Amino acid sequence: MNEAVKQLESKAPEECADMTDVRAGVDALDRELVALLSVRFGYMRAAARIKEDRGTVRDETRKAAVIEAARRTAELRGLPAEAIADIWDRLVEASITYEMTEWDRLRP
Repeated sequence: MNEAVKQLESKAPEECADMTDVRAGVDALDRELVALLSVRFGYMRAAARIKEDRGTVRDETRKAAVIEAARRTAELRGLPAEAIADIWDRLVEASITYEMTEWDRLRP
């Protein structure tokens, strides 16, 4: 069984017997995903604190690399790679917006 599923204290997908099991697993996983996103956005706060120039917040080369890494990882796992790349594009854009907001907040 996948370690992440064990930590969720819900059934693994292959163990689900009905939609109640499926929904419980999805809901638990969604809570964990939001917790992980909280950590990711914490790194954006750190970046905003560390970067001296607001112009360095948006880095298109880094953005493309992050999205491509997610796409490749999804492909290796047999997931819909382009859908994952689209999700990551939105995630990275939201992260950039958040980092810019934090950068401005820290420098009144």
